[in-house]
Order: sequence, then C-alpha cells, then structure tokens
Amino acid sequence: MLKILPSTEEIFKEAAKLFVTAANEAIDQKGYFTVALTGGTSPEGLYRLLSEEPYKSQIDWSNVLVFWGDERWVPLDNELSNARMSQESLLKNVPVLPSHVFPMFEEGVEPEDFAVSYNALLKEKVGESGAMDLILLGMGGDGHTASLFPGTGVLDEKEKWVAAYYLEAQQMYRVTLTAPFLNKAKKIIVLTFGDAKAEALKEVLRGEYNPSVYPSQLLNPAEGELLFLVDEKAAKYLNDPI
Repeated sequence: MLKILPSTEEIFKEAAKLFVTAANEAIDQKGYFTVALTGGTSPEGLYRLLSEEPYKSQIDWSNVLVFWGDERWVPLDNELSNARMSQESLLKNVPVLPSHVFPMFEEGVEPEDFAVSYNALLKEKVGESGAMDLILLGMGGDGHTASLFPGTGVLDEKEKWVAAYYLEAQQMYRVTLTAPFLNKAKKIIVLTFGDAKAEALKEVLRGEYNPSVYPSQLLNPAEGELLFLVDEKAAKYLNDPI
C-alpha cells in the first residue's frame, strides 16, 4: 500500500496519527503496545510530533514497549546511535518506563551474542508469534531498510529474528531485525522522502523482484499491513499509486 503526501510534514502527521491508533488499539486489546523504532534522520520529525500535543497525551506511554529495527554497534551515547537519536527526540519527552525500553546495544558483549539475547528478548516480550504491533522503517537511496543492505548475507536469513554482522562498506557491525521477523508484524510503516530515494522507490515498488539489489522488496507481511508513506519527490518516477 502506498500513500503519496505533498510534504515531509504531512508524512509525519499521517505517521503520528497511525502510531496513536495502533498504540491505542493494541493497549485496548491486550494491555500493551510493542513498537520498533527506526533510526537515521528520517523519523526525527515524527518523533518530535509524538512527543508534543496533541499526540503525546493520546497514548498511555506506561504500556508502550520500545524496541528498534536496527542499530549501529556503538555505545548508546555515541552520535551514530539510533537509540540516542530516539531518546533525545522522543523518549526523554514522554512518560515511557525505562524498563520498557530495549536498545540494541550492550557494553562488553559481542554483537553476535547480543543478537541471540535480543532474539530471546523478543520472544519473551512480543511472544512466540513474533507479531509486533508496529514497526517503523526507513528506506535508503540504495533500497536498503533496517540494516538489510544490498548484497549482504543477512538477506538470506530464514529463521533468526535478529542478526548481527560486519558491514564491510561501513567498517562496522550492525544489528538488525531480519526479514522473517519484520514480516510477522501487524503493521509496517516505511517513511520515504526526497529526490534521492525516487529511483530506488520505483524499483522497489515497480521493478522486477530482486531483493539482493533492493532489499526493501523483502517486506511482505504474511498477515499484517505494509504502508509506504512517501512525498511527491520520492514518488516522482511512479506512474500512479498502488
């Protein structure tokens, strides 16, 4: 499903409304809401909106469990940390419980070992079904999403929910949710905007299926909903909405 909006501001407003709706539905149904946040610069506007009125007070933050879709293997206070960005732009400004926040980093632990423990954490907190209520993602100009980068072995993962690997192109370890776990979600929202994303978005949505080149094509929830929220610049090569 694709929704084209006139500006990034409208994308953030639409995403904020969907976030609130998903949170309230989950809390009403089972008492808590599980969400995986995304990093990079794309979601900061959304996080600022959610930390302000009218959205902030529409969510019972004490029943929100916060995870991440992926992370650079850096300390939580590092400027490259997705968790740090999320903390500064959202989490420190809402009454979420610290015990309900699960960043993808642990000091003194090897990333591969951490991936195993995070996998177990998801099974404990989200449940054996693995169906997270909402996963927020972005998409890079190369078509990657989370830390599922073109040409990497993690794209072939079929069983693990979480994987860690060394990304040679960036000379660093990444930890990421895998396609099998992402596709268990009840709702996935992909925030995509700007001219730099237009070519990749066209290939992901209209091109031949080739996820080793455009990993975002792996997103295909079995029972949930997948929604690309994009601006007109990113959508400039699309003929019409899906």
